Amino acid sequence: MLSNAMIAPTLPAVDLKRARRFYEAVLGLKVVMEDPSPGIMIQCGKGTMLYVYERAATKADHTVASFAVDNIDAEVQELRKKGIKFEEYNMPGLKTEHGIATVGGMKSAWFKDTEGNILSVAQLPK
Repeated sequence: MLSNAMIAPTLPAVDLKRARRFYEAVLGLKVVMEDPSPGIMIQCGKGTMLYVYERAATKADHTVASFAVDNIDAEVQELRKKGIKFEEYNMPGLKTEHGIATVGGMKSAWFKDTEGNILSVAQLPK
């Protein structure tokens, strides 16, 4: 049943116009639907979607969505050129070096969107 269902993370935005500019201009994603709530559906890779809707400020101090990439070093470098600042962590079990952490063969890097949502790019072990 759900094992064959596509999943689309849902993220809040205080300023939907600002968030839309970020996802389109900075991350290079395409808005494929607008709804009057207001909200937008954004097309991501391999048939996945991301829904962003306007609402009052919220606080999530964890990763809310992750983009799977083939080459994290190249992706981080490209996003930095577009002004993305990657988070640095130094805690038990998680330490980043130049914004990238390696845990169990998986590499991840975290950044925030314009609304404070924590996103990541992740490269699975090969």
